[in-house]
Amino acid sequence: MIMATHSQAPGDFEPRWNRTEREHSNRRASTLCGLATTLATFPILIMPPAAQAEESSCSLSRAAANWTFTDSGTVIGVGARAALGKFTLNAAGSLLNGVATSSLNGAIAEETFYGTYTVKSDCTGTMTGEIFSGDTELFAVTLSIIFDKKMEHLHGLFTSIVTPGGASRPSVIALDGRRE
Repeated sequence: MIMATHSQAPGDFEPRWNRTEREHSNRRASTLCGLATTLATFPILIMPPAAQAEESSCSLSRAAANWTFTDSGTVIGVGARAALGKFTLNAAGSLLNGVATSSLNGAIAEETFYGTYTVKSDCTGTMTGEIFSGDTELFAVTLSIIFDKKMEHLHGLFTSIVTPGGASRPSVIALDGRRE
């Protein structure tokens, strides 16, 4: 049996925990009303989930840009390779307007190249291209590539180098690219 104390009138007894919960409930209601007023006064941009997912995944359209790059490594049995240049990726999966200056075992070449590329939503993909010096094809290459989530950086590893005569050249060459 709960008895009222002399400071409380009979029938007015309310346990302290009830009073505290009621007071908290009133404060929450007041805070929510204030938030609703603030939201009505200041519009907030809310991005739909589909748009958020699109921005966080990689795609051909997000990779489309002008890129600069360097590559370096070794063509086994031939010698060291280093190059710097630029190219364009378009939203249709084409690699265009590639130009570079390269050194292969000390021989300097002005290169042009073109090709194709793929990119998956997890930011991995492939790049293939044909590389020329003047009108002479030097070789065809395939790279395994990966973009960062912002699609501002591209890293690649040459997985295949084939001469115009069909000879495959093993290599250890890495590519580092940056969106212009």
